[in-house]
Amino acid sequence: MAARNPGTGLELGWISKVHVNQPAVLRHAERIRTRRTVKSNWQAAWLLKAVTCMDLTTLSGDDTPSNVHRMCYKAKHPIREDLLKAMDMHDKGITVAAVCVYPTRVTDAVNALKAAGCNIPVASVAAGFPSGQMPLQTRLDEIKLAVGYGAREIDIVINRALVLTGQWEDLYEEIRQCHEACGDAHMKTILSTGELGSLANVYKASMVAMMAGSDFIKTSTGKEVENATLPVGVIMMRAIRDFYWQTGNKVGFKPAGGIRTAKEAITWLMLVKEELGVEWLKPELFRLGASSLLEDIEKQIFHHVTGNYPVYHDLPMA
Repeated sequence: MAARNPGTGLELGWISKVHVNQPAVLRHAERIRTRRTVKSNWQAAWLLKAVTCMDLTTLSGDDTPSNVHRMCYKAKHPIREDLLKAMDMHDKGITVAAVCVYPTRVTDAVNALKAAGCNIPVASVAAGFPSGQMPLQTRLDEIKLAVGYGAREIDIVINRALVLTGQWEDLYEEIRQCHEACGDAHMKTILSTGELGSLANVYKASMVAMMAGSDFIKTSTGKEVENATLPVGVIMMRAIRDFYWQTGNKVGFKPAGGIRTAKEAITWLMLVKEELGVEWLKPELFRLGASSLLEDIEKQIFHHVTGNYPVYHDLPMA
């Protein structure tokens, strides 16, 4: 992770002046979406970059120690070894950036990664995920439990009602207390952008979250009807850029929810490069939240190496 964001005081004057030109944002996002993608070796390189920025995730009600262990093994070996050797990338230490689980599965993940001999951090959702509707003290206790279990990153979720009713001081204070409860763990703040009502609210919530000390801002829980979209990504990245210009503090960005194909992953990487620059294209400042994305990326790598798409048994760990 990059250096922690110490946050700033809440500047309501900045928040009150926000105006979003929505048609311009939508046009810009559409231009990014329809841009011709990279091909051949360049595509393979971008896909391997996407893998190294991925939070491999399982957030299901039927999670068990065994499927968490399996995911952790895949986190260490995200692409089949022979495919990496064919690209001369087998000795580059390519792993995912983190694994993300519920608090009750953190210990399982920590133990599995330790047994595998790797230092991939464990991230845990907390603070009333996915609704954010629990009492604040309960959310803070959940964060502290996850950290105590060994989570090095905490993905909190905000109370969307505070955004929809314009209670920016209360939102700032809740996120600030969550940041304090995280201790040394880095905090990613999930805004649940599909439930915030407008792009202007997305920008305001992004800015308040960063002022309160968020190390990352994240689009979605993956449980909403509308998850990560390119227009929302543009707005959140512009907020990150504005915050950096004003404070000198770099905050990371994580799109999550609904990103399932290699092409979509490359589009997000290209958007980050265009909006924030290449210095953000590293796991310290950019993450892709994914549960099924890795499968498609490995299929595309398989096709790049062999010229054929895999059948089911070719990628049994996908």
